Amino acid sequence: MSEESDSLRTSPSVASLSENELPPPPEPPGYVCSLTEDLVTKAREELQEKPEWRLRDVQALRDMVRKEYPNLSTSLDDAFLLRFLRARKFDYDRALQLLVNYHSCRRSWPEVFNNLKPSALKDVLASGFLTVLPHTDPRGCHVVCIRPDRWIPSNYPITENIRAIYLTLEKLIQSEETQDGFPIRIKAVHVVNEPRIFKGIFAIIKPFLKEKIANRFFLHGSDLNSLHTNLPRSILPKEYGGTAGELDTATWNAVLLASEDDFVKEFCQPVPACDSILG
Repeated sequence: MSEESDSLRTSPSVASLSENELPPPPEPPGYVCSLTEDLVTKAREELQEKPEWRLRDVQALRDMVRKEYPNLSTSLDDAFLLRFLRARKFDYDRALQLLVNYHSCRRSWPEVFNNLKPSALKDVLASGFLTVLPHTDPRGCHVVCIRPDRWIPSNYPITENIRAIYLTLEKLIQSEETQDGFPIRIKAVHVVNEPRIFKGIFAIIKPFLKEKIANRFFLHGSDLNSLHTNLPRSILPKEYGGTAGELDTATWNAVLLASEDDFVKEFCQPVPACDSILG
């Protein structure tokens, strides 16, 4: 054997190292709980979340992802996986399915999720189509205010509105206080000043909704007193009969734009083809 061949044989390259010799993958960032004692108690009672078992449950879900969906190209951070466990009350199988559905939706709807970042949605944000009220309701839920009348179809397609809504929900669930489903759970949908035809349309589709979901829709028409029985006037802007001053859209827009780097990292990187993710 030549000297050159002998050198190649006795000097293993990275490609020839055995699996055990390769450096282990970096561990996901550790979880640090930011919940108050009251919220810890609420999570235990409503979501079956036990602080002493929390990291064990997260690791169990992480192991399931690695075993059953090795090509899922998902974050495996403690905090990220914890969203899905909470959304499904720590049922491992249902949490895994929600995670798979979440990524499947993102890959199968590229016109919504590709290049999803605040700077790409400045026209929607400037229109005042949606914002998040500065105060939460008595249960601690954030209130997302959507105003369809602010959308001018000739300015941009409706998918831009959907992108802005999704961007807002993604930002909200970064806070542990709002994690419950989507991983987010919609507690109620209040519709005001809806046209008469909307009530007819809703009456048609309501039988096809799950009862729990249908019961969370409230149509108030022009009766703001009806709205105030569900949302206190103290958290509502004066446009909706509240006492919290003018509706402010600039503050929430600034919050989103300040999160540009986070969204670029999460939504603006190349991803595998949809059929290769789920195997």
